[in-house]
Parts: sequence; structure tokens; C-alpha cells
Amino acid sequence: MENSANVDGGLRERKRAQTRAAITAVARSLTAQRGLNGFTVEEACDQAGISRRTFFNYFHTKEDAVIGSFSDELPEDALDTFKRNPARATGTISDSLLVAMRHFTLAVLERSTVSPSEIRQLIAAVTAEPQLLGRLTREGEVRERQFAELIAAREGLAADHPEVIMAAAVFGAVTKKTSQQFFSEENTRAYRELLDQNLNAARTLFAQALDTNPVELQKDPS
Repeated sequence: MENSANVDGGLRERKRAQTRAAITAVARSLTAQRGLNGFTVEEACDQAGISRRTFFNYFHTKEDAVIGSFSDELPEDALDTFKRNPARATGTISDSLLVAMRHFTLAVLERSTVSPSEIRQLIAAVTAEPQLLGRLTREGEVRERQFAELIAAREGLAADHPEVIMAAAVFGAVTKKTSQQFFSEENTRAYRELLDQNLNAARTLFAQALDTNPVELQKDPS
């Protein structure tokens, strides 16, 4: 009986995921063609083959449907590996943090159920409806705070520690740029290759010495 319940539960979850994906695909397609105000919920429902009630069981608004859900559960084994307490000097991040963040990001990407075509649908919708950028920015900020909390837990530091904040912010910027490159129509390179290229470029930049002495501005000779 227990196995049957697990199978039934798994089938229900897969069906829910398929319905959610179908609604999102239609909402993104219509937004890319007409903008958010160019179609009704009823039109989206007709194209997705669902009822209005079903739509609102999954999403509160058309904007929610376009944004969709990228909340794949983080792989437990990847989380466990990332959170292993490293050796470090007191009050600072460990020497292994960058490597751990890279491995964790690649592990999450490999397990993600979000396809490249879904990402491109979202890009097309946002291009047609720039107001969605604000929503994506807010969600990105939430994810960055969550990542900072993961880093802080791994490193044994407070979530508002300067090195934790910068680790999450800089790594987030690198992965965002990597995703933009990877999901572009003309890209032929693997995500791992692009990520390593961008991480190495960032490492080169931040390895430069920071001159903290005041610099006198030269006066214009004219």
C-alpha cells in the first residue's frame, strides 16, 4: 500500500508539474506576441486546455504565470557536500569556498528540470514586456540572500558578514552573466566552460592590489 501511495503521489506531482509548465509556456508565448495586456486569462486557459479555476490553482496573476516556477528543490547530496565545514581562519571565509560554490552550482544545474527552451521563452516574454524585469530582479535578490545564508552556515559566519555578502553578490553576478551567455540563441559552448571562463576572469580582476591611498587628480593644464 505504501509503495502504491508513493507511486500515486509521484504521478500527481508530475501531472501538476506538466500542467504548470503548459500554463507558463502559453503565458510566455502570448506575452512575447502581444504583451501582458494583449491577452486575457481566458485566452491563456483555452490555449493550455485548462479551466479558469485550474489556472488560479497554480498562479494568482498572468505575471506569475509568465515568471513561472524555478524553485527546483536543491539536491540534498549537493547541499550536504557544500555545507561540510571547511578548515579556515577564525572570522574569515575558507580557501575552499569558491571551489565549493562552483561545484554546487554545477550540481544544481545538472539536476534542474528547467529546460533551455523554457528559459528562452522567458527571455522572449521579458523582452516584449520590460516591466517583468522588476519582478525578476526582486526574485534574484531573494535568491542572493538565500545563497548568502547558505554560505554563512558553511563558513560559520553571520549572514551580514562583509565577505559572505560579497561572495554571494559577486558569484551571483558571475552566474547571471554565464546564464545569459549560455541561453543565448547563438551559444554553442557548455555551461561549465562558460562558468569557468567567467570565474577565472573575475579572479584575475580581484587579484589586483587595491591602492587605498588617496589619489590626487591631475589638474587640467589648460
